Amino acid sequence: MSTPARTFPIWAFLLLATNFILILAVILLILRQHGGTAFLGAPFPNQVRSNNQSEANTPQLGPRHQLSYQQWIQVLKQEANVAAQKNPQHLTILVGDSLSLWFPNELLPKDRNWLNQGISGETSTGLLKRLNIIDRTHPETILVMIGINDLVQGVSDEIILGNQRRIILYLHRVHPKTQIVVQAILPHGGQQANWEGREKLLAIPNSRIRNLNQQLQSIAAAEGVKYLNLYPLFANQQGELRPELSTDGLHLNPQGYLVWSSALQLYSQLELERRW
Repeated sequence: MSTPARTFPIWAFLLLATNFILILAVILLILRQHGGTAFLGAPFPNQVRSNNQSEANTPQLGPRHQLSYQQWIQVLKQEANVAAQKNPQHLTILVGDSLSLWFPNELLPKDRNWLNQGISGETSTGLLKRLNIIDRTHPETILVMIGINDLVQGVSDEIILGNQRRIILYLHRVHPKTQIVVQAILPHGGQQANWEGREKLLAIPNSRIRNLNQQLQSIAAAEGVKYLNLYPLFANQQGELRPELSTDGLHLNPQGYLVWSSALQLYSQLELERRW
């Protein structure tokens, strides 16, 4: 008796197709930044210029305020209250750590209103405790990126994934009509990193981050939320954060944010097409 042929799951095909398109988009973006404009047409908007060109249009990292954690909480509460009162259309909220916090405003997709709720050094435990700040807002989308600071602080995978699941469940319950998008934890620069906590980074294998992302993707699927796999867009052949996209092997430079912004824009367009 012959065994029925196994069919390739539709969700797996869509995931592979989406990741392929994202990677292709970033390849085109990099070509535009490194002399490929003659083939690809006009330069990409907000393109990072070389050192001998005008820097007037060079994207700038977001403001790096010297605030205590509790001061940041108060600032974010005020901003969330304004968003709740004004209730802007197509509101999208960034929640996470310094990677979200320093996202340059000029590189955020223009077709929506943005509320940045990132805090430098934030962990999954800290984020979980302050999610109630945005309870009264009515976002169309919430983008979550959290976890690298947990790893730096020695938090176990079990606790990180448990907190990630609690974050998803909380947001899903309080914002049932909102699209929740969990984003992958990005790689670090390995031996090329020069961040002040370099030794702590080197103690975290990027293979561990990839494994966490695989489990995070499974959690997102089980809880019915979206997962955006940014990891391949930022990793080189060694699985490390590409140095041309980073300031120190942990944080992103304007080129890195341009890659992230392009991925968000393309992801948003793909989701819109699916809904139609």
